[in-house]
Amino acid sequence: MSNINAQATQRTSGNGGYVTLISVIVVGAVGVAAVTALLTWGLSVSRSSFSFNQSAMAQGAADACAEEALQEIREAPLFTGSGSLSLVQASCTFSVADEGGQRRRILSQGTAGQAVRKVIVLVDVITPAIGVSSWKEVGDF
Repeated sequence: MSNINAQATQRTSGNGGYVTLISVIVVGAVGVAAVTALLTWGLSVSRSSFSFNQSAMAQGAADACAEEALQEIREAPLFTGSGSLSLVQASCTFSVADEGGQRRRILSQGTAGQAVRKVIVLVDVITPAIGVSSWKEVGDF
């Protein structure tokens, strides 16, 4: 009889080990899933932030080239043509077209990484001071 009680005691204590092991595995799997979800979310946020920063740099570059075009017009009121700037983390190009009289159209494009931003500036008067009638970001020229 004591042999049966000893076997029952061993089986009971052995089952407790399996339950503990399964519990640890389940808790570990849930923990790994939570960490994986957090890492995936963090990577997504990081990529979005990087894209936003590149877009802002491209916009700044487009504005810088439009300003450069205005400076060219200020220095030579009959200026038409194109130019470019290379900035630290971005670049841009611009072109100035004569729209008749003192009116000019400036097309400026800034690029930073994969981001591209475009600006159209309309000048309605050059002398005695440059008058900008419109400064708009556009999707395409």
